[in-house]
Amino acid sequence: MPLIAVAALPCGLVIGLLLGALGGGGSILAVPALVYLLHQSPHEATAGALVVVGIGAASGLAFHARAGRVRWAAGAAFGGLGTAGTFLGSRWSASLDPTVLMTAFAGMMLAVAAAMLVQTRRERKGTRGRAKTPGREKTRAVRDRPHAVRTAPTPATTGTLATSASPTSPATATTRLASALRIGATATAVGLLTGFFGVGGGFVVVPALTLVLGLEMPVAVGTSLLVILINSATAFATRAGAGGLDWPLLATLAACAALGSWLGNRLAARVRPQALSTAFASLVTVLAVSVAVTSIPRL
Repeated sequence: MPLIAVAALPCGLVIGLLLGALGGGGSILAVPALVYLLHQSPHEATAGALVVVGIGAASGLAFHARAGRVRWAAGAAFGGLGTAGTFLGSRWSASLDPTVLMTAFAGMMLAVAAAMLVQTRRERKGTRGRAKTPGREKTRAVRDRPHAVRTAPTPATTGTLATSASPTSPATATTRLASALRIGATATAVGLLTGFFGVGGGFVVVPALTLVLGLEMPVAVGTSLLVILINSATAFATRAGAGGLDWPLLATLAACAALGSWLGNRLAARVRPQALSTAFASLVTVLAVSVAVTSIPRL
């Protein structure tokens, strides 16, 4: 038991570090750590991971909230919309064979790693594009179309723009409906992942909050921790009757995750997010291959 407790220290620190720095991702390491390093069964690990992830998310949320990087209404609504998926995922996971569960987990890890690498590549391209000086392009545009600088919009043009942007127009209503459907579908998918695998789903929440709700990246990271906390609490409440959890071990892991989350929040201000994402994706890929090699022959 002392050796297991010692092994829990670095695992919890890494999980919390990634939660605080990236707003998610660390939770995906909790299940393999609990199964292969701390000798928990897959079902115990997916339930216990929710405790670790929830406490780590709560710790990171406090620091981000103090810095004003949490949108409480948006996060609460997103988390609330995912409760149905969380409930279904928890029930589904409990009925699966442990080997099947870990094989599916390996597949999910590979998908997450690939998605993060693609996202990081896009961010790097966007950064290089923004680094180019726009002054030359603007000067060329003014030179080619000098009338664009002098011509003011006519009343007819202004009226057309106002009409197209009117909040009562059918196009605006359709756009809002489509946006609401995207948010609901994404929130449900995140809840399903949380309930099924015992992960927070921050690797899905952060891109969703930036793309669908238009939040800036630091705000999306902070708000995602609120979503993770809500999803983790809901999933754990669904599994509460399962029993068999090693509470001293989980308390040690969670305390280290809380400390790591605080360190990750500070690290995020000093290290480029792209570098963190690339390192994390590489680590997840290695773990996914290891889990798959261990689980697939047992199917």
